Amino acid sequence: MFMRAFERFVGGRGLEMRITRFALFQNIYRPGEPEHLDVAAGRALFDEFFESDVGDIDVAPGAPEALAGLAKQASIVILTNAPDHSRPARARWLLEHDLPYALIVNTGLKGPAVAALAARTNGETAFIDDLLPNLESVAVSAPAVHRFQMVADERLRPLAYCAPERHRRIDHWPLLGEAIADALRLDRP
Repeated sequence: MFMRAFERFVGGRGLEMRITRFALFQNIYRPGEPEHLDVAAGRALFDEFFESDVGDIDVAPGAPEALAGLAKQASIVILTNAPDHSRPARARWLLEHDLPYALIVNTGLKGPAVAALAARTNGETAFIDDLLPNLESVAVSAPAVHRFQMVADERLRPLAYCAPERHRRIDHWPLLGEAIADALRLDRP
């Protein structure tokens, strides 16, 4: 649900978010202008958001409950591509939203990090992300990992690039929790 919080953040800076593509910086505009903000300005806003407003992100409906059910039988790790300086605020946010799981801050594609995590476990591993490049990266770096695409923000769902023949797409946490339990051969949450 990052986009909704980021939209509120840029709105507070006199900018607007036009959700016309599955992209972050290419959806930020100055009011009345036809061209989106340049990527460097978008990145600066992204970093600023994670310094001041990361606590404003809404939790995806059903996520705490689904993950709590899975956590009874599986270890859960949150792998986020947020700026490293946001680690303390992200950890607080997770605890405040009943998501008391290990946090790893990553940069770039997530495949290598997921491969390293999967190598540390004896059991099945699952990975969830909204971005197709991260899912593809995991497919290359850790092909045995079960991959699920999940887009919580309903405005972004029809815009998200997906490859359902390679990565299962489930956009609702209760159903996703059940599918992960099945893939990992756990009791359903």
